[in-house]
Amino acid sequence: MDAAEVSWRAAQFLRSRLERRGIGLASAEEPRGTPGPSWSAPLAQGFDADTYRSCADRILAGYFPVFALGEASLGFPPDWNRDPKSGTRVPLTFGKTLNYRQERLVGDIKYVWEPNRHAQLVTLAQAWHLTREQHYADGCATFLDSWLSACPYPLGVNWTSSMELGLRLVNWSFAWHLLGGDSAVMFAGSQGRSLRMRWLAAVRQHCHFIAGHLSRHSSANNHLLGELLGLFVASSTWPLWRESPDWRAFAQREFEHAALAQNAPDGVNREQAIWYHHEVADMMLIAMLYGRAAGRDFGAEYHARWAAMLEFIVAIMDVAGNVPCIGDGDDAVIARLDPRGKFDAYRSLLASGAVLLTDPLIRAQLAAKARGFDDKSRWLLGDAAARQFASIIPGGRGSGVPRRVFPQGGYYVLGSDFDATNEVRIVADAAPLGYLSIAAHGHADALAFTLSVGGAEILTDSGTYTYHANEEWRSYFRGTRAHNTLAVDGLDQSVAGGNFLWTRHAEVTAVGFASTPVADTLAAEHDGYERLADPVTHRRELCYLKSSRALRVVDRLTCGSRHHVEINWHFAPACKVILIGERVAQVTRGAVLVELSWPAGLRPRLARGEQRPPRGWASRAFDVKEPRTSLVLECEITGNWQVESELRIAAAAELSAASSHAL
Repeated sequence: MDAAEVSWRAAQFLRSRLERRGIGLASAEEPRGTPGPSWSAPLAQGFDADTYRSCADRILAGYFPVFALGEASLGFPPDWNRDPKSGTRVPLTFGKTLNYRQERLVGDIKYVWEPNRHAQLVTLAQAWHLTREQHYADGCATFLDSWLSACPYPLGVNWTSSMELGLRLVNWSFAWHLLGGDSAVMFAGSQGRSLRMRWLAAVRQHCHFIAGHLSRHSSANNHLLGELLGLFVASSTWPLWRESPDWRAFAQREFEHAALAQNAPDGVNREQAIWYHHEVADMMLIAMLYGRAAGRDFGAEYHARWAAMLEFIVAIMDVAGNVPCIGDGDDAVIARLDPRGKFDAYRSLLASGAVLLTDPLIRAQLAAKARGFDDKSRWLLGDAAARQFASIIPGGRGSGVPRRVFPQGGYYVLGSDFDATNEVRIVADAAPLGYLSIAAHGHADALAFTLSVGGAEILTDSGTYTYHANEEWRSYFRGTRAHNTLAVDGLDQSVAGGNFLWTRHAEVTAVGFASTPVADTLAAEHDGYERLADPVTHRRELCYLKSSRALRVVDRLTCGSRHHVEINWHFAPACKVILIGERVAQVTRGAVLVELSWPAGLRPRLARGEQRPPRGWASRAFDVKEPRTSLVLECEITGNWQVESELRIAAAAELSAASSHAL
């Protein structure tokens, strides 16, 4: 931290101590004026009401989806201050001084916070909106009443993180409008009027809390955007207090500034984490819709940056809709407007973009990849938007990838026959470690790449698995050996200082990218191992030959003395991998056959589901891991060293001949 950040953190520490004594807390103030407009008018109606009725009924029966627990039986209303995973009940001490990272005190904080974001309140409100059945409005009233009673301002774990308050405000706003706003039937009678006043008082307390506890300096990543989004949405929905105009103007100005800072001009989110790329794009979409509804749209550069972010998703998504899980991902969504379990967050963004953007080619490409207009997009944009989307698809499926080079973000797409059934798509990482000095959500994955063939993932990123609960697994999944790259002396390329902190960042340089009808090539290098007593520079060159469907991978190390080297290849869990001799691995997945070969001198070993130390695991969902086969190639070197590996992609019919030849 520099001097400015130290000073700011000291001031925040003092503010929290004063608030603990009751100094500087939000004062009571009566709401005045008229609530703001909905994000979309009229609100959409074109849904299968039974789908939302069924989801709402499960909530009223006490079942809440919470990460690896699936539909957890939490009761209705749930115990808002209890970790459903461990059973730990969090004390109602002063929120800002409660150490939510201490597992003994709070359990797994992700599991505590997830129900408290109130996505389920939106589902209940959707069911009311579509059916007008009274028990759904009653359920919303019970839901809110219980939370307001169990989580009094400013006590407990739900008054610690401004990000959590921001996301709760967004969900509150969606629910407010779906229930009818000030005219909601749940506000009828003396009890209803009392609930309305308590809810609005909590809204003001949320806004005051966020405005005083924003994430700044090295913490000003997606958390800052979530906080500002909540403040902007709330002050647009409820402009009812003297501070509301200032909160709204401040939040919109700061949100736009942060969105442009956190996303490179080429459209890549600077946290280098694809799930957060989606979350930030979703935040920008929601802010855009609320701004337009209030007559306060964002600028042209903001809209261009959002469009570029969607183009990046198109570029890295394979023909089957798979997106590499590069960097951290926690499965969080800003607003769960589609409560069903198989919701596709990436395709939903593309569907919304196909309607909102103006360039005909990009709209066609987004619509083709989206493959349909999903429920979340309809809730956000309205029934008329679904008809607009339907008119785009006959205009033509996107012809290839609009862009394949993202030099500021550091990603390059190599391959052939894009978006055809026989496509080969390689997403190569020559990106920075992460955003700002702590690079909180980045992984030590420099020069790694993923491979998808015909929509079947072959080489994949390992994912995230955990954040707070297990340091050993956290270190493994974000470490170098969990990625398709090379590790030296058993070390990560970058140096970790904590679960969300890197103290030394590997710097990556893209030397050159070229694409011709014959081949796609990329050369890049990083300095992560130059910190060693004998400095090592790793340079990797990828050359994909289109006619032969072969990828050559050349790894070069520049050094002066002895080192241990291992190259890791991580295959999708659905792949079957066998070693043929000491120099060939045969990988099959359905009709896809890939042969990976390497020269003599490297010792091969297959690892699958190993515990101590972890090796051979994949995580496609937060807090969920599964065994997968990883190939480890090891050797000792002395001085400069070079090795060339080759991945040859064959048709299924070639399997028998290839096996015979290898033997």
